[in-house]
Amino acid sequence: MKTSFSIALLLLSLTAGTTSAGSTTAVDKLLQQYRNAGAGPFSAERGQRFWHDSVRTVDGRERRCTTCHTTDLRARGKHVRTGKAIAPMAPSMNPKRLQKAKKIEKWFRRNCKWTLGRPCTPQEKGDLLRYLESQ
Repeated sequence: MKTSFSIALLLLSLTAGTTSAGSTTAVDKLLQQYRNAGAGPFSAERGQRFWHDSVRTVDGRERRCTTCHTTDLRARGKHVRTGKAIAPMAPSMNPKRLQKAKKIEKWFRRNCKWTLGRPCTPQEKGDLLRYLESQ
């Protein structure tokens, strides 16, 4: 009984390692798309600067990513207009972050438009993803 359990456990661990090593994450997929669009190499340091940089909107308001998401990516944020709570951005605190490429792109579309008044470039998105991944 012990032997068959040990073998099953060994096979399970080998299979899990192979699957995760051979799988492509949503972030990997998006970074490749951004590279194909001419962006890269990506930098977590540039992403961090972008996260904290302030932008003046057309109506004169100052905005930055930290307006809603805070400077600490491990902390909960709060939407500045609606007051709705925002789960931590750091994948280390919120394992659901950065799991689905479609969802990541959706939020880039909304947040870049709201914060910057324009879409983010592929370079900016890649740098931000590297920064978020590092948390």
